[in-house]
Amino acid sequence: MNITLKALSAALGMVLPFVAHAADDALVQRGAYLAKLGDCIACHSAPRGKPFAGGLPMNTPMGQIYTTNITPDPDTGIGRYTSEEFARAMREGVAKDGHNLYPAMPYPSYAKINDDDMHALYAYFMSGVAPVKQANREPDIKWPLNMRWPLKLWNLVFLKSGVYQDKPGKDVAWNRGAYLIQGLGHCGSCHTPRGIAFQEKSLDESGSAFLTGSLLDGWFAANLTSEYNVGLGRWTEQDLATFLKTGANAHASAFGSMTSVINNSTQGMNDTDVIAMARYLKSLPASGGHGGAQYAYDPKATRVSLNRPANDPGAKVYTAYCMHCHGVDGRGFAPMLAPLAGNPNVLEKDASSLVNVTLNGTGDLVTGGIPAPYPMPKYAPVLNDQQIADVLTFIRAGWNNNAPAVRPDDVAKLRKSTSAAR
Repeated sequence: MNITLKALSAALGMVLPFVAHAADDALVQRGAYLAKLGDCIACHSAPRGKPFAGGLPMNTPMGQIYTTNITPDPDTGIGRYTSEEFARAMREGVAKDGHNLYPAMPYPSYAKINDDDMHALYAYFMSGVAPVKQANREPDIKWPLNMRWPLKLWNLVFLKSGVYQDKPGKDVAWNRGAYLIQGLGHCGSCHTPRGIAFQEKSLDESGSAFLTGSLLDGWFAANLTSEYNVGLGRWTEQDLATFLKTGANAHASAFGSMTSVINNSTQGMNDTDVIAMARYLKSLPASGGHGGAQYAYDPKATRVSLNRPANDPGAKVYTAYCMHCHGVDGRGFAPMLAPLAGNPNVLEKDASSLVNVTLNGTGDLVTGGIPAPYPMPKYAPVLNDQQIADVLTFIRAGWNNNAPAVRPDDVAKLRKSTSAAR
C-alpha cells in the first residue's frame, strides 16, 4: 500500500506541473485572442516599431499624444503591474503610479470587460508579449492643458463603472455581440459622436447617438445603425460578417483606420463572434442620417453627363481617373472595387472620408496574408483642390446619390492637415 501511494504521489508530482503549465498556456492564448478583438496592437505600435511598444501619435483637441509601451518590460512598460493595477488602468484609466490616462484610451468601453477576460488579457500581456525597452514619449500638449488632475473630474462625470450585464429578453448571440461591440471592440470610440468634453455621447443602445457616426482625425467613421441611406439599413447580417472578415462587400470597402481593424482584429475573430457582432449591429434602430427619401439607383442623368464630359468638369475628371475602376454605372466591381452609387460613405453629409481617401488613397488591406489587388491610389500629387472638389461633387450627385457638393476649401483643409500628419 505504501509503495502504491508513493508511486501515485510521484506520478502526480510529475503530472500536476504539466497540467498547470497547460492551463497557463491556454489562458495566455485566450488573452491573445481577446487582445486581437480589442485591436490593441493597432494603437500601441508605431509604424515600423515593435509590437505593443507604443509611440503612435494620436491627435486630440488639446494637442498630440503618443501611445504607451504596454509590453512587460519592467522599466518602460507594464512589467511591474499587478493584475489589479492592470485592471484599474483598463477600466478606470489610472496608471500604476496614479496618473490619469487620456480618454483617447477607450477605458470607458473597457470598463465593461468581465473579470475572466481581464485576467486572460493580463496573462497574455505579461507572458505572451515580448518585452521591449522603449521609454514613453511625453504628449505635445502645452501647460495648463497638459495637467491631468481634471481627468479625475472627467471620470466622475462620464465614466460608468460596472462590467457588461446580459440584457434580459435577448438571446446569447445578441448579448455576446453587445459585449464585444460596447466593450473590447470599443466601436463607439470612433463611431459615436463626442460632446464638448470629448466624451462619447452614448455608450450603448440606450442613447440615440450611439454609433451614429463621427468625424475623427480626418475621417468620418460611418453610421452603424439601421439608417437606410448612410447606415447599415440595406446590409444583411451576412453582408456585415463578410465586411468584418474581408474588409469589403457589395456595399462598401474599408479605408482609413478601419483597414487596420480588418487587418489586425476582425478577420481573426471566430465565426461565432463575427455573427454575434453582426446580429447586435443589425438590431440597432435607425438613428442619425439626414432624412430624405430612401436611396434608389438611377443611372440616367449620370450616363448622359458621362457621354458629354466637357460639359461637366467633375465628369471630365471622373472619366479620366475613376471610371475604369468604378464604372460608367457607378457600381464598381464589388467586392474588389467599391461601388459609388448608393455607397453609404458617398451618401453621408460629411464628405471628409471621401476627400481623405481621394487625396491619400487606402492603406494595404491584407486578408489571409493576401493584399487586396486594387487599392485606391493617392491623387494628392495628381489633382488640385478644385479638381477633387469637382469630381466628388459629381459622384455625390450622380446615380441618384443626391449628396451635398464638396467645396475646394474643404479639400484644401484636409490636404494641409493630412500632409502635416504624414
